[in-house]
Amino acid sequence: MKALPRVLSALAGLAAGALLAAVGWQRVQAKRASVAEGRVRLNEMLPVHSKWWRDAAKDPGELLYVAIGDSAAQGIGATAPKNSYVGVIADHLRAVTGRTVRVDNLSVSGATVALAVADQLPRFTALQPDIVTVSIGANDIAAFDPERFRAGIRAVFAAVPDHAIVADLPYFYLPWNERLVAEANRILREEAAARGLQVAPLHATMRRQGIRGAFTQFAEDLFHPNDHGYRVWASAFLPAVTARARELYPRTGVTTERTAEPLSA
Repeated sequence: MKALPRVLSALAGLAAGALLAAVGWQRVQAKRASVAEGRVRLNEMLPVHSKWWRDAAKDPGELLYVAIGDSAAQGIGATAPKNSYVGVIADHLRAVTGRTVRVDNLSVSGATVALAVADQLPRFTALQPDIVTVSIGANDIAAFDPERFRAGIRAVFAAVPDHAIVADLPYFYLPWNERLVAEANRILREEAAARGLQVAPLHATMRRQGIRGAFTQFAEDLFHPNDHGYRVWASAFLPAVTARARELYPRTGVTTERTAEPLSA
């Protein structure tokens, strides 16, 4: 009989553990369902964002800013397309130059480097932009092929002007993805150096945000940035963007003080 209390205590412990496990599993399942629903909602926004940028490209401007990229350039995950990193950069250009800016956002959601070559570059060749940003390659990581990536990124870099600002791939957080990202970024930097293009340090900028960034800078699908995340993305470009603005308008008194602004919450 003396062993009975110990047996009952052990059974109670097992029951409590099983209950906690069940509750934890339910929360995991609920989170998965929430993320899946978030993906559906954001996918429904793809045509909305695309149309917004097509309409924006019709607005006149003294400066022409052209963006090559994927869904991040479209601003998927932001509360509005203008809150993408492209929108933040455009607003920064207006502020530091005092000029109107027309944005021709050539990006396509889901674009890989090869798709950018096939779809975006033919449209790019008809333009004469004052500012160019390129952020492409994140969608290549799922089925990464180093040779195909190098050929594609080389073709993109060959098509853009010398003043284009190209970003390396973003920080993926997960180690198995980061190994591929490191290889892709090595290739990208080699090709950018060969072409003489400036690289915006997107990967390092995101990584500096630490684990806090993973919880505060992503949209409901846990893949695309939210408004704050896009301001962090923009901050990786802004020093080079400001320098380019200074080249275009050397007497405007452009400063780099605003480059830290997008990091604010």
